[in-house]
Amino acid sequence: MLRRSWKPIAAVVTVAGPTYYLYATKYSKATFEIPVRVKASDGKTEMSTRTLPLLSLKELEARMNERASTHVNPRPGGIIWKHTTASLPSNDPIEDANCHQILQRDDTDAQHPGDYLFFAVMDGHGGYHTSQVLSRVLINAVALELSQLVTKPDSISSSKGGLYGSAKSYLFGSPSQPAQNLAGSDTMAVTVAIQNAFAKLDNELINAPLRVLANNIDEESRKSKIIPDLSQHPLSLTAMLPAVSGSCALMALFDTANRDLYIACTGDSRAVAGVWEPSGNGDGKGSWRVEALSEDQTGRNPDEMKRIQSEHPADEADYVIRGGRVLGGLEPSRAFGDARYKWPRAIQETLNQAFLVGNNKPMRPPPSLFKTPPYVTARPVVTHRKLFFKPTTDEKALRFLVLATDGLWDQLTSEEVVSLVGGHLAGLKGSIPKSTLPDLIPTTSGTPTVDGKEKNSTKGSVEDGSWAFKDENLSVHLIRNAFGGGDELALRQRLSIPAPYSRRYRDDVTVTVVWWEEGNEAEAKVSTFSEALKSKL
Repeated sequence: MLRRSWKPIAAVVTVAGPTYYLYATKYSKATFEIPVRVKASDGKTEMSTRTLPLLSLKELEARMNERASTHVNPRPGGIIWKHTTASLPSNDPIEDANCHQILQRDDTDAQHPGDYLFFAVMDGHGGYHTSQVLSRVLINAVALELSQLVTKPDSISSSKGGLYGSAKSYLFGSPSQPAQNLAGSDTMAVTVAIQNAFAKLDNELINAPLRVLANNIDEESRKSKIIPDLSQHPLSLTAMLPAVSGSCALMALFDTANRDLYIACTGDSRAVAGVWEPSGNGDGKGSWRVEALSEDQTGRNPDEMKRIQSEHPADEADYVIRGGRVLGGLEPSRAFGDARYKWPRAIQETLNQAFLVGNNKPMRPPPSLFKTPPYVTARPVVTHRKLFFKPTTDEKALRFLVLATDGLWDQLTSEEVVSLVGGHLAGLKGSIPKSTLPDLIPTTSGTPTVDGKEKNSTKGSVEDGSWAFKDENLSVHLIRNAFGGGDELALRQRLSIPAPYSRRYRDDVTVTVVWWEEGNEAEAKVSTFSEALKSKL
């Protein structure tokens, strides 16, 4: 019998959420100009020029580090886990979020010692409301579902039900302590449990406003079909806004006892691993194999297009995806929230009238081609890899993992990211010509990236310019190189553009980099859940 098999030892939630267009600038010592779209007196949109102050490099470096953190966790077994996270806003407020948590096996567990390590990034859209909720409860939801594999093995067969309790207590209250007795080594069962956790959580988000309405409509209004004005109800916006805004979610789950890595992807954030492959000559040399562990889930992904077409009548096949977007509107084909693509039209009209009109926040109507919802799902695609912690000359080991919202991948390829991280871990410093880095940090192709975005043909050649190796934080390092690298003027210009103009040139970016090293087991310090809480007070 297991006794409290898992104890949370570290947990962090951080609310951090387009394509780069080349633009001409007129540079002076203090200002530069960009083209912007403005509404003319006749209501039409036209291009105009805005003169903006050019911020100093020191100011912008402070901004890049404002939402940055570094964590080092020595664990029993002699492995030191390290990870960095950084976020850079374009929207105001930022729509990205992130979180991480470590759960430790109890010493009574047959698989002790070992941990579950969770890392997640969320890319919000249409507001920050959905991503904020996910940053508070997504890890707990997955841990709770995994616990059912121990206590109720048959519970993983369904993605519906009342497992999470009421929307009010689950979504709007304080995050609860994750379940303790988590799953074992059955990779298929774990995969299904993760998928069900995502789907159930989204079901709670989407159904929360309906529950509030059902609990606050009297029999007379029901009979006469009068929609009550609930705009001032304490749960009015709390229930509606996470449902009608949306968010992608990308989660990594490391099971160190069973040496398993799971990547769960809902949307177009991306996970890429660098796998070190020694040369075999004993000379310490080798190369980094680039492994894409998720696929961008948009209408430009052929598999996603086929899936969505198969879920709707044949007469919708020609327009269910238009221009790589769902019904020509939403880019990610999987997402939490986004109720405009999930609620039937009549439900949308009722909830809009009940909750949003009175708050002067009317909901946008569904797309004109909207017929047979839902068009979007939160159920993730889950991939699995085995882990090797102490590589030998004949073993290949996953050595680092990058989780990032699409704002990073709009600017950098998977190969560039692996090279930049590999170079940082190798100790490169200063400015490195882009044409030189492949010789210094060679890479090979592994699982290819399935890119769900339309690439901008005006993006500069990979041979142009230089990379900068000056940031201690790996996530900040990637953000700097996404927006200028060694070209300080380009970096200053792009990061000096304020909201809302910045959204044309860059998206919100959140990056988490996870890697591990052999360490001294005696250095491992285990914190209990209560100690972790005390450290935050």
